[in-house]
Amino acid sequence: MNATSTPTLAKRAVEWSVVLSIAMILAGIVAIVIPAAAGITVTVLAGWLLIFSGIAHLIFGWERRSTGVLPWELLVGILYIIIGCYLLFHISAALAALTVVLGIYLFAEAILDFLLSYRLHPLPGSGWLAIDGLITLVLALLIWRTWSASWVVGALIGISILFSGISRLMLSLAARRVVANVP
Repeated sequence: MNATSTPTLAKRAVEWSVVLSIAMILAGIVAIVIPAAAGITVTVLAGWLLIFSGIAHLIFGWERRSTGVLPWELLVGILYIIIGCYLLFHISAALAALTVVLGIYLFAEAILDFLLSYRLHPLPGSGWLAIDGLITLVLALLIWRTWSASWVVGALIGISILFSGISRLMLSLAARRVVANVP
């Protein structure tokens, strides 16, 4: 068996973190440039994820029917499939609903970013998480002001992904400096 040292694994993890951060930055820019397409993409993706989750619930319920979970798993699975199909067949209404859900999500993400920044406070680069949290909070507030605009989902998701990518990149670069000093 190939034994890889911990410093080597840490360096690889930091390299992947940098690559994924750059990918997030690029995805954020694309979503900002074409917000309508990004909003539709998020809606369609959510619809398909709900349909696949509903199918998984149906399969799980059938496989575990002897435990008494079948009625509940059938209800949940059918509900997921119905909501997923609704999202796919009523994209504009679904986009408006997702805008509200996105506002709630971004608000929760901002709180978690602030908490993580506070928890990692002594570490280099942790301030970027606080900046990400502040920007995410502003985006959540913008959604509540303009929640009916169809471009909101794509543009704000793009902005959130962009700044999350930037903050993760800065944190990764700080970690790279720390890992480089490990023998």
